Amino acid sequence: PDLKTPAEWVSWLQLLIAALIFSRRTMPFAGLGIVALWLLAARDYDLFHLFDYLALGLGVAAYLIIEPMKDDWRVHRFEVLRWGLAIALMWSSLEKFAYPEWFYPLVLEKPFLTMGMPRDVFIPMAGIAEFTMGFGLLWTALIRRLSAIAMIVIFTSAVLPFGRIDLIGHGLITAILVAVACDQNRADGLLPGLKQKLSAIPAGLAVAIVVFMSGYWGLHLAFYGAGGFSGPVAAEKTTHSHSVEYPHGPQSDIGIGAPPTRGQGE
Repeated sequence: PDLKTPAEWVSWLQLLIAALIFSRRTMPFAGLGIVALWLLAARDYDLFHLFDYLALGLGVAAYLIIEPMKDDWRVHRFEVLRWGLAIALMWSSLEKFAYPEWFYPLVLEKPFLTMGMPRDVFIPMAGIAEFTMGFGLLWTALIRRLSAIAMIVIFTSAVLPFGRIDLIGHGLITAILVAVACDQNRADGLLPGLKQKLSAIPAGLAVAIVVFMSGYWGLHLAFYGAGGFSGPVAAEKTTHSHSVEYPHGPQSDIGIGAPPTRGQGE
């Protein structure tokens, strides 16, 4: 919702991609279309922000490309979806540590979310929960199912306070979580012996945290330098543009969430 474009053909391309999904013969073209849309957004928007959409987009695109293939490849179609979603959740959860102020308007609008906790305590805790459940999607069959079910409950319950827009926005993620919860495949392709050990869970989680935090802040440093974001600074910055129906934050015509025409006519 925070990426906007004045190009009308983008909407038609999105409709075409959706139509291509209904046939196995055209599914690979739909997957390539998703990659093309991400590249288009990368051209017009901040690349670091687009990393939030990279893993999930590639996971869905890979699923659509693999689905019509022979069984040797097709058997991995749900696995790539699960990995794509897990990486996307773990990566995006780090925003709650890097930019907790982005979530202040949301907490002010819906104060009951914090359950009485200070916002600077609740937001990092939400990030830890999101990262941990995303990590759980990569572990044993039991743990990934429990993680998927927990997130299904969270995303479904969020529809009541946030409405139909939230339902549509998280629809793809919820569908993948349902597929993970219903997946009968118990095989673990990566380090199956290690995952059977209880002691490996905290160790694996710690390694994942180090890897993702190093990657997140390392790329952030490479993009923006030690001083942080070097572009124009809004008085109050948010990841989402202002909405009258769902005012999660103040309107911003610059930076993240602004249309590709930002700065024109100024």
